[in-house]
Amino acid sequence: MNTPRIGLKASCVVGFDGARHVLWRDGEVVIEGSRVLFVGRGFPGPVDEWIDYGNALLGPGFIDLDALGDLDSTVLCLDNGDERGMGRMWSEEYLRRGPRESYSFEEEVFKYRYAFTQLIRNGITTAMPITSMYYREWAETFDEFAAVAGVAGELGLRTYLGPCYMSGMQYLTADGSLAEHWDEPRGLAGLAAAERFFREFDGAHGGLIRGALLPDRIQTCTPALLHRTAALSRELAAPVRLHCCQGRDEVALVKQLRGKAPLAWLEQLQLLGPRAVLPHGIHIEGDDDLARLAGSGASLVHCPVVFARDGEALDSFGRYRARGVNFALGTDTWPADLLDNMRQGLNIARIQEGGSEGSSALDFYNAATLGGAKALGRDDLGRLASGAKADITVFSLDGLHLGPLFDPLKNLILAGRGDDCVASWIDGRCVMQHGQVQGVDYPALRRQAQAQFHKLMQSHAERAVGRSDWRGLFQPAIPFADAWSVERPLCTLASQPDQ
Repeated sequence: MNTPRIGLKASCVVGFDGARHVLWRDGEVVIEGSRVLFVGRGFPGPVDEWIDYGNALLGPGFIDLDALGDLDSTVLCLDNGDERGMGRMWSEEYLRRGPRESYSFEEEVFKYRYAFTQLIRNGITTAMPITSMYYREWAETFDEFAAVAGVAGELGLRTYLGPCYMSGMQYLTADGSLAEHWDEPRGLAGLAAAERFFREFDGAHGGLIRGALLPDRIQTCTPALLHRTAALSRELAAPVRLHCCQGRDEVALVKQLRGKAPLAWLEQLQLLGPRAVLPHGIHIEGDDDLARLAGSGASLVHCPVVFARDGEALDSFGRYRARGVNFALGTDTWPADLLDNMRQGLNIARIQEGGSEGSSALDFYNAATLGGAKALGRDDLGRLASGAKADITVFSLDGLHLGPLFDPLKNLILAGRGDDCVASWIDGRCVMQHGQVQGVDYPALRRQAQAQFHKLMQSHAERAVGRSDWRGLFQPAIPFADAWSVERPLCTLASQPDQ
């Protein structure tokens, strides 16, 4: 049977001329199977079906290399004081009792279904997910990721997956100081599970699922764990994502434990190279470290929104780019909106750089597309050109909030939001049309997420110092006026029995 050709039209189409994105007015994209056949105007051949999206920007799908795969707990921490005391870090007492899972196996898998739906809904077509470990017994498992791969394949999301692994974590002692707990065998067992997942699932679901090595954070991994990770990455040609240079405490701890700053230590371990995908890089140790990073070919995953919430920012997006650092983008938090990260990232960069010359709107759009593709070693993603993967997003330009149109990309970055995305095609399959992710019951998804989030809130009391009543750990921005709401912070859960 012949593969049908599908033609997509829109008032604006972002093509790729071999070196850069270019904008076609009243453009067309023709896809055949999983690939783009044509971008431009006036396709000369036969097309089985044309879909006209009208006044819209049709462009390459976004690539999110620190994509939230969780029910995010940021709303619990916002303006709520030191999060270490609210159960987002293990207490010494909790560690002594023996950590446990906060969710069931089915709930662990559900959180990915919820998160992946959000990613697609916001125009993200390729994701490397991230979740928190603080509410886990330890780290992630092979079995749950076998199920997660099935969810990604069902929804049609292109993902780079693997169970997160670690050999230690910090905990809060009774006197309020921090200490480290290490379990080297458990870390190495986690790496073995990650290798098994890679060998069994890399290329699954028609190539939508790709394997990746995803150690937790640089300060939670021992030298043996990272040394073996580096060797396995070379053997499998696997990308390695490792969170590093994201906090002053992390940098100080790595220096104390390993005798070097994070990037110098990664270089010593032979982990600092083109396959290294590094969120967040906001605490780089001067020009020497910047030169080390740029010369290595490693990519930084920039997540401006999540750090701005805590008053932190990358030193200079523009200066790092000028030195040759490749940037990808990530969300790392809720909402899964890369347009918001582009907008806030651009504004933050200009404040940090003291002007508008060093960073442009296009720089951030490139990071969300071409930069992410480069970080993954893919020249068939992040662009619309003949032969590229048919990963396509359609952003409506009809929203009143977008204002009068001049340049659709500038309008979207200045005023757009993720849910302006009305359609998404991944690997040539329409996974979302008219804002509806195929096969997903939005109200049912939200109800289950809300109930599961309630369970997560309750679990904080087990980890908090003193095992406080969970109701007192989180405070609303405006105090509740009635006693019932004080007893039950989540008003939408009024019909649920107390637990």
